[in-house]
Amino acid sequence: MPDVQECHEKLYREQHARILRLCRLLLKNQQEAEEVAQEVFLKLIQARAAQQRDSWDAWLTTVAVNACRDRQRSWWWRWRSESPLEVVDMQLPNRDTTPEEATVNREQRELIWRFFRKLSTRQQEVFVLRYVEGWTDHQVADMLGVTPGSVKQHLFRAVRYLRKALGEQR
Repeated sequence: MPDVQECHEKLYREQHARILRLCRLLLKNQQEAEEVAQEVFLKLIQARAAQQRDSWDAWLTTVAVNACRDRQRSWWWRWRSESPLEVVDMQLPNRDTTPEEATVNREQRELIWRFFRKLSTRQQEVFVLRYVEGWTDHQVADMLGVTPGSVKQHLFRAVRYLRKALGEQR
């Protein structure tokens, strides 16, 4: 049976990139996201001493979302967020694009990111957990402490807004 430290290291290797991406999407700042992701894994170490779980994916996601919320509620965040927004440049599958295609793709990502940031915080959380992370409506509801109907409503409004905003730009 592997020892606790090996389990922590394995979870960190398997989950760190995903948790960092989630935090970066919700916080819109790489440095803040890295700090929050580290906090999440420190909480993992503390929690592992208290209990064992079959799967830590949902737990880590819930802790990350809550840690991002805590960061956004702090006075430091409100002061810090007055600076210009950072554009998230996520690494997506690359299919040998030309320089022209790369420029258009970058411009499209920036446009999508700008409209995404106009969604409410709850809509951003629900959208990211459902469509980026791939959780079900019920899992997202459990993570956020809302009903599945609320998740569906926030998703509907977010998607409707993004479609309308992006459609107007074409």
